[in-house]
Amino acid sequence: MARVLVCTAQVPFVSGGAERHAAGLVREIRALGHEAELAQVPFKWYPREQILLSALAWRLLDVTGSDGMPIDLVIPMKFPSYLVRHPNKVVWLIHQFRQAYDRFGTDGSDFDAGPEDTRWRELIAAADATGLGEARRIFTNAKNTSARLSRFNGIDSTTLYHPPPLAGRYREGALGDFALVVGRLDRWKRMELAIEGAAAGWFPLVVAGAGPDEARLRGIAERSGARVDFRGTVTDEELVELYASAGAVLFTPADEDYGYIALEAFLSGRPVVTCTDSGGPLEFVRDGATGRVVPPDGRAVGEAAASLLADRARAREMGRAGREAVRGITWESAVRTLLEAGGIG
Repeated sequence: MARVLVCTAQVPFVSGGAERHAAGLVREIRALGHEAELAQVPFKWYPREQILLSALAWRLLDVTGSDGMPIDLVIPMKFPSYLVRHPNKVVWLIHQFRQAYDRFGTDGSDFDAGPEDTRWRELIAAADATGLGEARRIFTNAKNTSARLSRFNGIDSTTLYHPPPLAGRYREGALGDFALVVGRLDRWKRMELAIEGAAAGWFPLVVAGAGPDEARLRGIAERSGARVDFRGTVTDEELVELYASAGAVLFTPADEDYGYIALEAFLSGRPVVTCTDSGGPLEFVRDGATGRVVPPDGRAVGEAAASLLADRARAREMGRAGREAVRGITWESAVRTLLEAGGIG
């Protein structure tokens, strides 16, 4: 029996897919008979100095042992947790500090091209090179994440998929007449495309989730005349029921890391509409086979969703094809791969 420490940064009072991913990993390591704990350190990215102070906090930690017993393996998952030092470190990267990389030059980053911010970005890249360079192996949660790591840092990695949080509980019900949007209400999720699509295609839309973009999205819905039901945060049981009864799932983020919403939809036998620049979902959604891939335009999203809602036989066929495509993604396979990379059988 090994002792494994999963490490991740945590923005206090904010929770989403990354947090559920880390908790799921701890749970599944324990299920294989090992001891596992989750180590979280609060992360604050402003003012600039706090970014590297957070990295330093991880660097200063001694996680080689606890209570007189050695820790056999550490698995860091998110910047800057992979700065933690340990002789047996296997990284499962969810994402880096994207504001310094692919989001630089967009509305999603407040870094500018001036000399001061350029230096901060260089320091972040140097920290990543140090922390990730020490790892025995580097896995990522998606091919999209691996591609970014290679593009910006010149670091090779291996993609290792994991199932969504409620794997084993999703089910297929009767196809409904509404489209479903799930996730944190954040600008990078681009849920306005789904709302604009609902207005253009004149179909009901259910939005399950909460977040800082809610007021703006409600305003868009009101102005467009779209029929949108904002459900807010839902229970796990309610989420499973929504997936089971939706006619289609709309998932239109900008350059998502992984995006297990597509997998949740497929495991519920539902087709997915996503966009040509959505990143991670494109690793699973095949246009015309498991869903639709359209330009990031509200009208295009609406037309694709409306066609699926109107042709239930086609929607069901696509959803079931999606389910078959992701059937082999299991927690046991992912955890065994990580443990074996750390020399734990």
